[in-house]
Amino acid sequence: SDFGRTLTSNGKGTDHGWAGNHFVVGGKVKGGEIYNEFPSSLLEGNLYDVGRGRMIPRYPWESVMLPIAEWMGVDAMDRSTVFPNLHHFNSSLLLATSSLFST
Repeated sequence: SDFGRTLTSNGKGTDHGWAGNHFVVGGKVKGGEIYNEFPSSLLEGNLYDVGRGRMIPRYPWESVMLPIAEWMGVDAMDRSTVFPNLHHFNSSLLLATSSLFST
């Protein structure tokens, strides 16, 4: 799926969830890395479960999009305008542009 799915059924299937996968490809991408950790449990009530089978990902999608935006020229001073939710996440979980791209 190109979007996350809930882990529990709504009675007719599953709903859209929040966690998902992202692949970054290109000539300057430092490949062969996986950023995140597979949850130790997918059972209801696990550390990242917020109910109805929805998982909050440890790394926000901004952790991948931020270095892409910076690589494309977005200035560091404009981070909070382009990504207004950055302040909700631990900054240590945001990837540095140098981690994702070679120079």
